[in-house]
Amino acid sequence: MARFTGAMAAIAAIGICSTATAQDARIGMLLPMSGGPFVQVGADVSDGFDLAIQEYNDSSAQKVRVFREDTTHKPDVAQAKAKKLLFEDKADFLVGPIAATELTALVTFAGQTKTPLIIPNSGDNSVTGARCTEWVLRTSFSNDQIVRNMGPWMLKQKYKRVSIIAFDYSAGREIMEGFKKPFTANGGEIVSEQYPPFGPISDFGPYLTKIKEEKPDAVFAFFPGSPGVAFVKQYSDYGLKVSIPLTVGGWVISPQNLPAEGDAAAGIVGILNYVPLIDNPVNRVFRQKFETKYGRSVSEYSAQGYDTGKLVVAALKSVGGKITDKKAFVNAIHSAKIEGTRGSIKIDPKTNNIIQDIYVFKAEKVDGKMQLSIIERFADVQDPPNGCKF
Repeated sequence: MARFTGAMAAIAAIGICSTATAQDARIGMLLPMSGGPFVQVGADVSDGFDLAIQEYNDSSAQKVRVFREDTTHKPDVAQAKAKKLLFEDKADFLVGPIAATELTALVTFAGQTKTPLIIPNSGDNSVTGARCTEWVLRTSFSNDQIVRNMGPWMLKQKYKRVSIIAFDYSAGREIMEGFKKPFTANGGEIVSEQYPPFGPISDFGPYLTKIKEEKPDAVFAFFPGSPGVAFVKQYSDYGLKVSIPLTVGGWVISPQNLPAEGDAAAGIVGILNYVPLIDNPVNRVFRQKFETKYGRSVSEYSAQGYDTGKLVVAALKSVGGKITDKKAFVNAIHSAKIEGTRGSIKIDPKTNNIIQDIYVFKAEKVDGKMQLSIIERFADVQDPPNGCKF
């Protein structure tokens, strides 16, 4: 709970008080505050979102009130808290959750109650694919969207034989499939696939030994959170980094992980929708405000939270701050196009998934500090038709 201090302290500042007027827009946020592996991710999303809402409240007569509930990373709790936010707190719409495990119940709930649900992090392909609903919109990414350009990019670097490795769970499988299809379609060869069981893991030795024996041109890996730190360190300790380049889904070398990974991360190439060194006016201001207010570095999660808030604000302005007509509010989100931390952002009305820039970047040490330097940008990446029918 301590890591959520910034977000909770911000509640009063963004309009949750007894003097709020009846015209205030009411947002229900569903995030893991105290349980599961994504508490810090939830804190980053929440604090970034609050920053955008605070900017709106400081400049608008109409205010936005944010009501938070702790999902504890449990699907049944997430659904119960969604009901509380909607029926007791009278939220106009919902923002959340973080993980796909909580999302299925919330997607069903949003569809049944015709309540807009805005997803600020989870990448489950099917939510803006075969299981899409007009009431669920995503401001983060789909798993395919993040990685589909990585295979062709690696082929241009002459990495033709690649070993892949990720946790054996839905996100790990989707990310690897999203990488494999365009890679093999363009002539690449998958040397091997390894899927360690999802959960705490301290020894990647058997998997790294297999990679060492196979001698691929490169490795593509995905392990979020602390397992990503362990993987990066052990990859370096095994001496693989000097002979077999390591590429990753960019969360592995997230700003949340870099301090713990240290020099072991140097030279690793990742792909993701946000890098702190993106050079645009919105991101420069965001970084300064976030780091000053919260005393920590920005991450892809705080950037997604901030951009989600800015998109919500743009939609609110277009409907005059009134959300009595939920369908009109969804249409307003579809019509909104903003300049965000990641570049230009809008929601694709055909899938309700975000259209955004995707970045290839490298971890490197500059002036004694690890940073993520951009190598290439893929502009306006969107999902192709993927089974979504409203």
